[in-house]
Amino acid sequence: MTGSIIKQAHELLCFQEQTRIVDVGANPIEGAPPYESLLVEGLCLVTGFEPNLEALAALDAKKSSHETYLPYAIGDGSRKKLNLCRHSGWTSTLVPSELSLDVFSAFKENAAIIAAIEIETKRLDDVVELGRVDFLKIDNQGGELDVFNNAQRTLANAAVIHTEAPFVPLYENQPTLGEIDLCLRALGFIPHCFAGVKTGMILIDNNPWLALRQLLDADIVYVRDFRDPTNLTDDQLRHLGLIAHACYGSYDLACRCVVLLEQREVIPAGSVSAYVDLVNAALKQKRA
Repeated sequence: MTGSIIKQAHELLCFQEQTRIVDVGANPIEGAPPYESLLVEGLCLVTGFEPNLEALAALDAKKSSHETYLPYAIGDGSRKKLNLCRHSGWTSTLVPSELSLDVFSAFKENAAIIAAIEIETKRLDDVVELGRVDFLKIDNQGGELDVFNNAQRTLANAAVIHTEAPFVPLYENQPTLGEIDLCLRALGFIPHCFAGVKTGMILIDNNPWLALRQLLDADIVYVRDFRDPTNLTDDQLRHLGLIAHACYGSYDLACRCVVLLEQREVIPAGSVSAYVDLVNAALKQKRA
């Protein structure tokens, strides 16, 4: 095997097709997406959705040949009001919660609604441009549950979902972690890891930036339930293994995928041993 460690992992898994990624709410306000390493290596195709036209233009300006961005607002297929906030990261079809903003007052200025427009939302199951989806990353400011409830066909073959889930609702009528968790479990996914946890700033002595311990929201990675091998096809195991390895450093989960694929004789004998060598190389690289 040759090339980077990620490319070697890809080669070891004997892929037939590139990993297909959907990004709902692709506005890169919080840095690089979790799948950046796959994109850099040219191992995936990304279809992103961003209804904020300014953010969409920024994405189009720097996209690679492996990326396509569409101006659709993904949701339940109904007509909604899109609330444009002073900071684009707050723009949502939901209204920021005054009850929460009175407590987490550092957010008030950015969350202020400066305009509102009528938009048509699209169900992910109705987007004709989509084919197979292996990995869904979503952050659409409170609309995650609407997306999941209207993407059951799209998610039927997906291996990984990376979603934002709130502990405290920052918008009115925003579904929280419990509702999102029940929905994704019903679709065949279980929680794998926290990719990031945000805490809030409860106003103390007029200092809105004094962050202590109050949970706000988290980026949570859900994966296709891997406990029963019959739940996963060969291709789902391949995509799950590569995403776990490249995007999250979840070498244990990736190794389980390699073990199952070797047992099924769809990758060569000795692949598990070769993957363990790759993991040791990756860990050595991280320590360097």
